[in-house]
Parts: sequence; C-alpha cells; structure tokens
Amino acid sequence: MTHFADDLKTWRTTRRLSQLALATECGISARHLSFLETGRARPSRGMILRLSETLNMPRPARNRLLVAAGFAPVYPDLKREAVALAPFSQAIDRMLDRHAPYPAVVMDRLWRITQMNKPAEILFSGIGLTVGQSMIQLLLETNVGPEAVENWPEFGHHITMRLRAESAEAGGIAELDQAAELLAHDPTIKAYEPPVPLPPVTPTIFRAGPTRLSLFSTLAQFGSAEEVTLSDLKIELMFPADEETRLFLESLAT
Repeated sequence: MTHFADDLKTWRTTRRLSQLALATECGISARHLSFLETGRARPSRGMILRLSETLNMPRPARNRLLVAAGFAPVYPDLKREAVALAPFSQAIDRMLDRHAPYPAVVMDRLWRITQMNKPAEILFSGIGLTVGQSMIQLLLETNVGPEAVENWPEFGHHITMRLRAESAEAGGIAELDQAAELLAHDPTIKAYEPPVPLPPVTPTIFRAGPTRLSLFSTLAQFGSAEEVTLSDLKIELMFPADEETRLFLESLAT
C-alpha cells in the first residue's frame, strides 16, 4: 500500500494538482485523498481507475498503480501479432501504404521504429536507421544528426522540446529525459534562437549528397486505445515542405 500511496502522490504532483483540486475532480473529499496518499485508507479498484483517469495516466502506469494496490491489471498488454490487434495492424498497414510516396514510420514510446513504408526505408537507409532501432539512439550515439540534418540546431531544439513534453505526459521516461538533456547541451542547439516571427511549421531538412529533402510531420495515435501497446504507438506521417522535395519523392514511385 505504501508503494501505491507514493505513486499516487508522485502522479498528482507531476500533474501539478493540489489534493483539493484532484479530490474535487474525482468527487471525493480532500481528507479521503490525503488518507490514500499516506496509506491510511485502502482504495477500491474503481477509485484507482477514477484517479488514474483524472490524472490522465498512460495505460501501463494505470496497470502498475492497480498492481501496487493489490489488484490485477485492467488494461491488456498484447503482442502486435495477437488476433485481437489484427484490425489495428491492418489500419496501420493501410495508412503507411496509402501515404506513399511520402515517408511514414511507426514508433513506440521510446522512439523505436516498429514499422516503416518503402519511402521511409529509402530515406533512412542512408543514415543506417532500420526497423528495431531507436531514432534517439541514432541521434545521440553517432554524429549522424549534424551530418544528415541541414538545420540541425533548429531541428535539435524542437526535438528537445518534444522529448521533454512526451516524458512529462507519461510521468517521466528516463530514456527521453536523458536524450533531451544531452541534446540541450549540444553547443549548436544551445545557441539556437528561434526566429521572429516563427514560421507556420518548422521542417526537417535532410541532406544526402546532392539530395536535399525538406519535410514536415504530423503524428497520429489511436485515440480510444485501451491496450498498452496500441496506446504507446505513434504514426509519423511526413510531407514535402517544398516543391523540390515533392517532385523527388513522387519520382521514386515511377
């Protein structure tokens, strides 16, 4: 119970909520919440689910909170090849196939590539990024970032912000925090100052020899996913940010 109490308090402070604010949102008294956080009261399964929903906790964290209080996990954690996930795998396949000739990748919560379409394979083959590898590790453990990304300081600044935001949303992910910290200490990224006024979108400009590709991205997720793996997946769809890039990518399909 102590582990549950500590975890609950940690998540409440992570979300920057007072005991009164969280209790009010959950429809309980601040006194009862205080007893839950000190271990003086035992939560029901329903109370844990209500608290975790209000705190917008990721599905894996909700399962851990349940287990810490002595309950079985509620949210399923299946393999990608499980029959129950077949419709979702088919949907992902369709999104990636239909997005060609533009690149698209699927990543997990640690930015590991779990799937990519053919254009993405062509784009990332030059920097050695394949399915199963982590974008974060590639950027941090090699010098490929400054070499392959023309606007590295600008790109690095935005990636740092994104890593921090995703970690905070998940209640803290050590790998993302470490990556953000390392990027933040890169001298070129540290010296970067955003332009005024800011552009509508900041593209990533890849360069491989004479080829220069300017791309912007949009992220897609399963909004109603209750299964752990699905809830963590992010589908990144890349689009050409200029006419030169559009023509080059479309030429790959001919």
